[in-house]
Amino acid sequence: MLGFKEIVVIALVILVLFGAKKIPELMKGIGKGVKGFKDGLNGKDDESQDNSDNDKTDKK
Repeated sequence: MLGFKEIVVIALVILVLFGAKKIPELMKGIGKGVKGFKDGLNGKDDESQDNSDNDKTDKK
């Protein structure tokens, strides 16, 4: 289990390696990856989302 000190050290290393400007972009990419992974576990795929998006726009 990671303690507070270890998390702070890891955060500082990430800050030094990537810089402050790249961190939001990195987190956004990680968030999209996690969302895609969860959708894959739930059985959702891109085709069903594309079809539901098209259905929504057709109804408007």
